[in-house]
Amino acid sequence: MEMVAVACAGILIVLAAIPLKAVKPEYSLLLSLAGTLLIFFYCLGSVSEILQWVQRIQEYLTIDPAYLGTLLKIIGVTYVAEFAANICRDAGYQAVGNQIEIFGKLTVLAVSMPVLLALLDTLNSFLS
Repeated sequence: MEMVAVACAGILIVLAAIPLKAVKPEYSLLLSLAGTLLIFFYCLGSVSEILQWVQRIQEYLTIDPAYLGTLLKIIGVTYVAEFAANICRDAGYQAVGNQIEIFGKLTVLAVSMPVLLALLDTLNSFLS
């Protein structure tokens, strides 16, 4: 049911921003930005529930908690990069949005390197 509320809020924001774009484009952009921030902070409320589920999964699995932490960091970086890039594109700055996405991808690569190295160490120990 929450998805329906978020979708309706997004549609209402867009429907309010469209007529403003012809009269005052800067107000349309500000309304769009305010709407996306509203939805973003509403989504952050779900993070605690997701963290509880991840902790339950961690109880069932015997893996290093750092791996699940890394997974959550990757998800967070991806979400924030996509959010910021879309705001830049909406404002007409596609190049900035693309650079944010590239930086997000590089950050995901950097965050995931310890997991990759641990996997390679495990494979190396099996092969030795």
